[in-house]
Amino acid sequence: MRIPPIIVTAHIHPEDLAPFNRLRQENFPSEGNFLEAHMTIFHHLPGQHLARVQELVAKLIEDRRAPAAIVSGVRHLGAGVAFAIDSPGLLDLRAEMMRLFGSWPGPQDLQRWRPHITIQNKVPRARADALFFQLREEFEQRPIRITGVDLSSYLGGPWRHETTVPFKPSAAAN
Repeated sequence: MRIPPIIVTAHIHPEDLAPFNRLRQENFPSEGNFLEAHMTIFHHLPGQHLARVQELVAKLIEDRRAPAAIVSGVRHLGAGVAFAIDSPGLLDLRAEMMRLFGSWPGPQDLQRWRPHITIQNKVPRARADALFFQLREEFEQRPIRITGVDLSSYLGGPWRHETTVPFKPSAAAN
């Protein structure tokens, strides 16, 4: 039996994720829209290492407060549209994860990481252009809350959520 690969995503506060989910429902082709909006940190880690990945992530963030993150712009993906996320703390966290994961990350994860939330993909260029220009016109930067790291198994389209590893609560949350 083939063990499904692991996907690592940022766990975004549900209130902050809601507008992206709405846009994704409206603009992502329904035949390929199996998921809520998300920010992928790693696309493909070997599934047989799920327990070890969870252990490493938990140890890495156990005493770490959530990194600040800002929705900083609209990105054209060619065949879709995404929102760019600016978060130096999340970039640092991913770099640390990359070191800990060693040879596990797949080819896509070895490329430069540009955090984003995709709300449209696999559409004709003209459709992506129209949405990009519309969203760019009305865009305003805003913060989003990243509250943890999610681990999921990739099931060939849909994902199975395995666990959420939370960041240390901020002093204001206590």
